[in-house]
Amino acid sequence: MATTVVMPQLGNTVESCLVTAWHVKVGDTVETSTVLCDIETDKSTMDVPAGVAGTVLALLVEEGDDVPVKSPIAVIGAPGETVDAPAAPAEAPASGEEAAPAAPVTPSGPAAAPVGATDAPASPRAKAAAAAAGISVQAAGAGTGPHGRIIERDVQAAVAAGPGLTAGARGAETYTPGQTGTGIGGRVTTADLAAAASAAPASPQPAPAVQTAAPAGEVTETPLKGIRKLIADRMRESLAVSAQLSYDMSASAEGLLALRTRLKATDPSLGLSVVTIGDLIGLVTAKVVRDYPALNAHLVDGVLRSFRDVHLGMAVDTPRGLMVPTIRGASSMGLREFAATTKDLAAQCQEGRISPDLLAGATFTVTNLGSFGITSFTPIVNQPQTGILGINAIVPAATVDKDGNLGIERRISFSLTADHQVVDGADAARFLRDLTTAIASVDLFLMA
Repeated sequence: MATTVVMPQLGNTVESCLVTAWHVKVGDTVETSTVLCDIETDKSTMDVPAGVAGTVLALLVEEGDDVPVKSPIAVIGAPGETVDAPAAPAEAPASGEEAAPAAPVTPSGPAAAPVGATDAPASPRAKAAAAAAGISVQAAGAGTGPHGRIIERDVQAAVAAGPGLTAGARGAETYTPGQTGTGIGGRVTTADLAAAASAAPASPQPAPAVQTAAPAGEVTETPLKGIRKLIADRMRESLAVSAQLSYDMSASAEGLLALRTRLKATDPSLGLSVVTIGDLIGLVTAKVVRDYPALNAHLVDGVLRSFRDVHLGMAVDTPRGLMVPTIRGASSMGLREFAATTKDLAAQCQEGRISPDLLAGATFTVTNLGSFGITSFTPIVNQPQTGILGINAIVPAATVDKDGNLGIERRISFSLTADHQVVDGADAARFLRDLTTAIASVDLFLMA
């Protein structure tokens, strides 16, 4: 009896994983511990073991495919065995919905898309999302799932690309994502669709190719994939759907540095000698942002959800790219607990063993480029959050006391990016004012 290997679920929040590399091919003999492939999300990576001994009869997905969890990815059985197994869907069926009929699989690698199909295949969840939005599922255009299948995120992107349709125009096959019309708020009406159809040329001609001179010298082309592509997509989407504005303010870092020196000299058994400047700033930030509901929030579909507790996202630079684990309940922690948590999460990220559940649910994020000497930058908000704080380098600055005497003081600056849809400039300024005041007297602030 052949066994179907499915895409494992790397955490409660993970819906799909990317197959980055196959380590076996059809016809290979495998043991239960043999690694079939590498998979990753934007949050973590892992190996997928065979889980059963036998011969690889079929590989149902290709490298680079984004496969829903619990979907079939391979079939293992006896040599020469003929099996019927479900083709790899681009998305798991919606709850309560029957799976598509099984398609015969032969040991010849990934299945091809049906020949002669008039419409792009769509997953059940994509169809449901399209119905809810009042558009044809085909309006999502080319799908991003395996073999061009339209999945839910394609429909969501199509809906987000334009103002939508009026009730009378819903379900129209001729609607183009991003199209605007004469209805309220730019919604497309039936008249708009009819006018567009009549104005369309009978046989559109392709635009002439633009001839450009190729740059001289050796070129290396690296397709974006895996975590790099997901980061790219999310950063672009974040800028597209929010009104981001950045603000800078600095504070004296003398008290911060003095406290760090005292902590470093404490008995290691107290757990305070490992506290870093980043830990001190992160904890202060979590406690200050708690008083700013519009910054400690998520903005989803025009609804602002403000949180009582601060779950602080912490940007971590790893060999695979930027990862942002969440320090849950950060605003309620003491310094020792906060520092221990940051060290543990950073180590898990660096080693690629962090659970995706620990990389979700942040309500506000901090990112530190100060160690690289950066004195100001514009961090990008992690959707659906409404704010992110950039920590900059500590640099010497000239001072003048009340008597006119010149001096030198070490200062640290902060770069706050906030979604101007819900955070006014004055509120952003108040937050930075309170933060820099707390940083300047960090020992007293943490004692309060």
